[in-house]
Amino acid sequence: MEIRIGIANTARELSFESDQTADAVKQAVAAALDSAAASVSFTDAKGNSYIVPTASLAFVEIGTEESRRVGFVA
Repeated sequence: MEIRIGIANTARELSFESDQTADAVKQAVAAALDSAAASVSFTDAKGNSYIVPTASLAFVEIGTEESRRVGFVA
C-alpha cells in the first residue's frame, strides 16, 4: 500500500510503498503520538527505513490495500 506523509514546513511530502497493513501503520502513528515519542519509523517494501519526527507530522495518508486491476473489463 502507498503511504504519504506530510511534514510541516517542507514543500515535498514523503511517499513510499509499504508491506505493512493499514492497521499497523495507524497503530504505530497513534502510539507515537499518544506516548509523546520523538519520532515514528516506517519501513518500505524495499527495506528502506524512514524516521519522521512526530512534532513535524502534518498528515499521514494511508492508501488502500487492494491491488490494482490490470486489463479491460468486458
